[in-house]
Amino acid sequence: MITRKTVTDLADRLPAQAASADLPEHPDYPRILAVFNQAAGPLRARDVCEALDHELLPKNIEGTRAKLKRLVKLGILTEIDTGNFARQQ
Repeated sequence: MITRKTVTDLADRLPAQAASADLPEHPDYPRILAVFNQAAGPLRARDVCEALDHELLPKNIEGTRAKLKRLVKLGILTEIDTGNFARQQ
């Protein structure tokens, strides 16, 4: 819990341009990438929601999943298998 809070607090301080010029303009994208930078393996949308301290409601999980899918389309993340996402190698 403390690590998650620290990661999200640090991600909030990052300027949007420092993360990637290709990222969509939304404050969650740099925070999502910070979560994946700290992750030891693939994550599901629910895991990312929890790391971002979003309430675990279906609408929040689905919104996060949509953001993860967009990052896959941009070539930043990869979907290892259905619903499991990781940083592009």
